[in-house]
Amino acid sequence: MAMSIAALVAVPSLRLRKAGLAETTWNEDIRWVAVTEQEDPQRFLNGGELILTTGLRLNGAAEQRRFVRQVQRAGAVGIGFGTGLTHEAVPPALVAEANRWGLPLVEVPYETPFIAIGKLVADSQSADHYSKLERLIAGHQILARALLTGGGLGELLKQLGSMLRSDIALTQFSAQLYNSVAGNPAPTADDWASFPIPTGRRDACTLWIKQPFGDTGIVSYAQNLISVELNNMVKQRQSQRALAGQVLDDVIHGTLDTVEGARRLAGVGINSTRKNVVLLVVSAAHHKQLSSTSLPQSLDGGVTAVVGKDLVTVVPDDGSSASALAKDLSDHLLEAGIHAVIGIGGAYTKPNGVRWSYFEARDAVAHGLPVNEPERLSLTSLLLASEDVPLADMASEALTPLRKFDATHGSELVSTLESYLNHNGSVAAVAEALTLHRNTVRYRLAQITDLTGYDPAQTPDRVQLWLALAVQRLGARNPR
Repeated sequence: MAMSIAALVAVPSLRLRKAGLAETTWNEDIRWVAVTEQEDPQRFLNGGELILTTGLRLNGAAEQRRFVRQVQRAGAVGIGFGTGLTHEAVPPALVAEANRWGLPLVEVPYETPFIAIGKLVADSQSADHYSKLERLIAGHQILARALLTGGGLGELLKQLGSMLRSDIALTQFSAQLYNSVAGNPAPTADDWASFPIPTGRRDACTLWIKQPFGDTGIVSYAQNLISVELNNMVKQRQSQRALAGQVLDDVIHGTLDTVEGARRLAGVGINSTRKNVVLLVVSAAHHKQLSSTSLPQSLDGGVTAVVGKDLVTVVPDDGSSASALAKDLSDHLLEAGIHAVIGIGGAYTKPNGVRWSYFEARDAVAHGLPVNEPERLSLTSLLLASEDVPLADMASEALTPLRKFDATHGSELVSTLESYLNHNGSVAAVAEALTLHRNTVRYRLAQITDLTGYDPAQTPDRVQLWLALAVQRLGARNPR
């Protein structure tokens, strides 16, 4: 270990003797030994030195006092005054000034060469350096072993905290990936030191260490290991989401029976015997980032998948926490620079329940808010969930003649039909809404009947036309 003045005095062979009363820096480590006969050595010192002198130029009390002040201002830990050459004893003025400024002072007898003191301090520093290096290498091995033997990021951070004897936290945007403090309180700059983790991505990952702690270089190595592990986690996340996405895609489109659907869902971690809620994340601008982005800690219990260009998270919940979870997710994505719309589905059991919840979430997304609450699943959405019903073709067959006629003649048959259906078949209400004469509305309705073969005044035909409009509207918002 590094040498202090107290340790030097304790070495019998040096025969050093305490000459003053001060002990302010008595036990501080000596950074270096400086031998000088300058009256003012201050400009040659960096601080932390033990100053050795024979006082060759310190013949008067004024010079002796000035010497002590200059040494003290330079930040030296003490003075070793050699006797038996220029001075037979340590000058009283020098002793008094050292006591006044709290600077330790020792007498070095004539028989003890200054080089012996310097060599002892240098050897001690060398041994201390090698000892620290050995501890650092051992620390590197412990951290690497924690990561590579299956302990993962949590075990690595636990070992780091043990080495530093401090609490550790790891954050990524609004999420805490790890926190050694019970209750997971958010670290603050007042009490914690922060270290950025480079990953080559915009993931704002930060390592936090509770102050005070002693860093011997192990933190820098830990930063690199954490960076490597986070990149590995991104790749694992993408792979897991792709696999879960294949299963959810089959469940959503109704290609699996109940037993097979339950088995496949269980294979990716979704227990369909209990209620689950679907959170659907849609981002036109940042959909590529959805496959790899991290999620808030509150969603750790869910299973996340990529379905098409969207992110789907299936969370075990009875619906009571769904809104809060969606808000956490929205805030987290916003901090990550991902602008997205989140739809919440209802809470249901069984594979069909997951499918049902997905389409509710997809309908909710159409509202366009950052977080959209679920509504009761519509008949249109339920029919759209089936690959067996050619609704898109049926809708196109019914509406294409109207759209072509509108495009050719500049008419507004489609908008008239929508208004008629929205006003429950009231010609008067349509006329008022569109600022038309009632006979004009009736004429347009007759044109619709002639072009499509469906009479809006008849309930079966009205339902058919309403479904056609709803299917095309939902299809435009949610293309497969």
